[in-house]
Amino acid sequence: MTIARAVSNTSSSSVPVVYGETDEKLKNNLSADEYINADLLEEANHQINYRNCSWQKTAGLLFSEYICLAIMSFPWSYSVLGLVPGLILTLFVALTVLYTGIIITEYCAAYPHLTDVCDIGQHLFWGSKWAWYATALCFLLNNTLIQALHVLVGAKYFNTITDNTTICSVAFGVVTFVICYFLSLPRTFSSMSIVGYFSAVTMFVAVILAMVFCATQDHPYGYEEGTPVVYHLWPVKGTSYVSAMSAFLNIVYTFVGQITYPSFISQMKNPKDFKKALYMVTGLEVLTFALAGSIVYVYVGNAYITAPAFGSIAGVNKKIAFSFALPTIFFLGALYGNVSSQFLFLKIFDKNSEHRNSHTVKGWIVWGGINLIIWVLAFVIAEVIPFFSDLLSLMSSLFDCWFGFVFWGVAYFKLRKLDYTRLGEDNVSVWRIFQESTLKGKSEWIINAFLIAIGIYILGPGLYASVQSIVWSYESHLYGSPFTCVSNGI
Repeated sequence: MTIARAVSNTSSSSVPVVYGETDEKLKNNLSADEYINADLLEEANHQINYRNCSWQKTAGLLFSEYICLAIMSFPWSYSVLGLVPGLILTLFVALTVLYTGIIITEYCAAYPHLTDVCDIGQHLFWGSKWAWYATALCFLLNNTLIQALHVLVGAKYFNTITDNTTICSVAFGVVTFVICYFLSLPRTFSSMSIVGYFSAVTMFVAVILAMVFCATQDHPYGYEEGTPVVYHLWPVKGTSYVSAMSAFLNIVYTFVGQITYPSFISQMKNPKDFKKALYMVTGLEVLTFALAGSIVYVYVGNAYITAPAFGSIAGVNKKIAFSFALPTIFFLGALYGNVSSQFLFLKIFDKNSEHRNSHTVKGWIVWGGINLIIWVLAFVIAEVIPFFSDLLSLMSSLFDCWFGFVFWGVAYFKLRKLDYTRLGEDNVSVWRIFQESTLKGKSEWIINAFLIAIGIYILGPGLYASVQSIVWSYESHLYGSPFTCVSNGI
């Protein structure tokens, strides 16, 4: 095949790029910048352009992912952990996610042919195909369970807002599933970013209203004379390890969204700009999470706290605040459905397929079918599993340990080995990297070794705490039955 070359000016240097139909084998031998430029030039002639996200649009996706309903579970976490440890852990996990996000950005920039977390999983662990399949299974399960959570919360919203006593809750789950399905149908992340900003803004309003209503109401919902509103700076004496670990995992679950980062970065015009979106979103999310968690907890107290905390608001104000969260309930579930569907769709059709790059009938049928199958599965999970909140802690300990910590600690060491490879040295040991690093490099080496240790800890004792919580809940008869018509409103 004849390959025509030309020179294209970038910010600081001239980079050779490939025009026309690109030979993939040759393309894989290009530098990272050349690879991105080749992608952009290829897509210029396609009806559907995937790599067209600016950092501002990507920020919209991140805002919708983090400014979400899970914020309203932070007051419950603080009620278990105590206000001071809760705030410290919030800041710690946020900084950890920011740091690992920077590592992910550098990794995707160095290896632009890796387009999702599954490709990265295989690349990190010796190029093994089993690593790809194992990561893919965890990736799809994690996303589908999050979709199922949003089906469940959607039913919870409709039951709450209508004071439902006659309509089967399953019907509300169907309504949520159908709306989320249609919202997940855009083919690119760029197309979803505007709705993402709207989702984040309305959820932010919901959080502000919840804080105001909790601070100004006479008493929280369910208030009883003789049981005053009391909050604690430190854990209450007798707090069990299982309860504390569950509260910590709740914070981890809310912050750990790195599983979507590689997918978002793969559709950016300039992957290195992902850091800009990351800095902006991290600053706002820390402020929002900490304020919402502490203010609501202080005014509601241990005895009346609920998760989500909308349930602690009395009267019609509960419905008002909860209603502003509705766009997030729908859109965030749709976003995770879209991430999973794109992963599968882009594996079914290769980069040269017209069904992938154009608006063909077959392409849209396959795309719509994948989305439908995933959402039907999410709906069934939401209705069948009676211990969903505990299941999320279980999934957090099983999956977030990898996607939030272990993967990116390993990725750091892989990047440092790449530095040696560029100098003509292969198979450098991790210990040698430490020995030959500067003081800053040694500090980062220790930090990333610690990240891997945290992930392993969450997988071990964290998994134990999640399972034990499920056992205790069963013993206390706290779980409902599958496909129940009973209202789950707050």
